[in-house]
Amino acid sequence: MDNWDEVRTAYQVARLGTVSGAAEVLGVHHATVIRHIDAIESRLGVKLFQRHARGYTPTEAGQDLLRVAQATDDQLNQLVARLKGQGDAVTGELVVTSLTSFAPLVAPALAEFQRQHEGVIVRYLTGDRLFRLEYGEAHVAIRAGQVPEQPDNVVQPFMRLRVALYASRDYVARHGLPDGEGDFAGHRFVGIDDAANRAPFNKWLRDIVPASQIVFRTMDTHALEAAVRAGAGIGFFPLHEGEADDNLVRVMDSRDDWSAPLWLVTHVDLHRTTKVQTFLAFLKARAKDWEV
Repeated sequence: MDNWDEVRTAYQVARLGTVSGAAEVLGVHHATVIRHIDAIESRLGVKLFQRHARGYTPTEAGQDLLRVAQATDDQLNQLVARLKGQGDAVTGELVVTSLTSFAPLVAPALAEFQRQHEGVIVRYLTGDRLFRLEYGEAHVAIRAGQVPEQPDNVVQPFMRLRVALYASRDYVARHGLPDGEGDFAGHRFVGIDDAANRAPFNKWLRDIVPASQIVFRTMDTHALEAAVRAGAGIGFFPLHEGEADDNLVRVMDSRDDWSAPLWLVTHVDLHRTTKVQTFLAFLKARAKDWEV
């Protein structure tokens, strides 16, 4: 195919379902969209769309084109993101990803970094999904657990995420405090509803506390913390969060076997860029105050 404009037009029509929608996205007249569709169908000798009163519906051939064009468009967008990360200026997008539970520390750090570098546009992506640095989905990833082993990534030790067991003051008033793990009988716990979760503190909880006492279970870290604060039971908090909340009482101190190592991960193509190096240096300096 030697005319990318026609392919791009067909892709937008397949994606949006209307000529007017594709024309608006592409910034062209609707007659140009129709001309491109007619030309590519004529060149290929196949109908890509079924025309009807509500718009255009891709045929089987149109669906094939949509899948290929979508992949090509994604790769081009990822390339643009990677190119934007190059150069000597600390400007443009800075895309950082981490676990949601680390947001109370990372978000303020990103805001401070942005104040120092006003030309930076921050995109902070949280969640359990592993964003692919090789496709330009992020400049810097903060990952927990085993050493990341994806090829072409630069991995640096960062810090350890320390956790402890907490309960709300309301829970303590109603149930008291256990005197260590041997005194857990009769107490209620909040836990992650995933038997495959490999976080060392979650594994410890599953091994030590009978399932019948883990009475509130959730897949979401925010929901877990909200349940503990609401008095549903005893649960884990990162030390930096638990110690900052006057409504929480520490039930058990942090243990070394509960903590998880954190890693700073960058792609080799972007690792030495001024923007990434400047942010990594800033984050490492800021993290010295995070260890509780």
